[in-house]
Amino acid sequence: MERYRTYSSYLKELYGEKVYKLPLNIPVTCPNRIDSYGCSFCGGAGTGFEAMDAQVPVREQLRKTKEKISAKYHAGKFIAYFQNYTNTFLPLEQFRNYLQEAAGVEDIVGISVSTRPDCIRKDYLDVLEETARTCNLKITLEYGLQTVNYHTLRQINRGHTLAEYLDAVLMTAPYGFDICTHIILNLPGDTLEDSIETAKILSALPIRSVKLHSLYVPKGSRLYQDFEHGKITLCSKEEYLDRLTAFICYVRSDMVIERLFSRVPKEDAGFSNWGVSWWKLRDLFEQKMEEGGYVQGCKCDYLNGSALGRWRME
Repeated sequence: MERYRTYSSYLKELYGEKVYKLPLNIPVTCPNRIDSYGCSFCGGAGTGFEAMDAQVPVREQLRKTKEKISAKYHAGKFIAYFQNYTNTFLPLEQFRNYLQEAAGVEDIVGISVSTRPDCIRKDYLDVLEETARTCNLKITLEYGLQTVNYHTLRQINRGHTLAEYLDAVLMTAPYGFDICTHIILNLPGDTLEDSIETAKILSALPIRSVKLHSLYVPKGSRLYQDFEHGKITLCSKEEYLDRLTAFICYVRSDMVIERLFSRVPKEDAGFSNWGVSWWKLRDLFEQKMEEGGYVQGCKCDYLNGSALGRWRME
């Protein structure tokens, strides 16, 4: 019994077989790194740990990564994943060219673009729609929100608030693209209540999937300096599992859960997953769900005029 809706199951339902994401790295940065040092948890290399060098052409990146995945997993369909930094922070025509290059690779059935909610605009969405239509591909926009707590967003120097995220989602929804949201459940300053409120807000929006991250502290980041000097406190493993369980219980049952924990090279992090492997953490989480009798969405009873239902208004 699946107690939460996994990404692998969703893709299999959609395409009839296993589909794998192929990470891409293109020469782009982030506007937050131009204005300042960026988000406090950014180590400077972004998040493309599994991707090739940004100077390698997109077609070659996809071809080489596809060969490795095909040989290992016997996969036949793939999603080109523009993963690192802010992928819409490019001149429009350059962005279009990268999309077209990825779309032209054999066995690519979808394109996923990771970006910031304050870096999307209608003309970029139009280009994505054009690519989807002319190349018969499914488009996913992945927006990094991290938390709905605007106090925490300011403390981590995120460079945007909840309003920009809401604007991006409402702008994107009419295009029919899948919308994925990135969330970190254990940011310094956040609590269990923030995890629950984040689940509630995402559930009230046209969000298809959520990618959950356990906070890691990259060496060289501003957060690492604070961590080393004892200026921040990170929650315990047990507290994270409590937050994760609560999030899954409160989030809509139809939402796809792409990830539960971060996966980063140990040598790059000053702190990561409490020194426990991600698969062991997953096992502990699934055990907690089973022992509590929980399933995804079991506490999602707050939408669609819930007070009217409670009071049986005629």
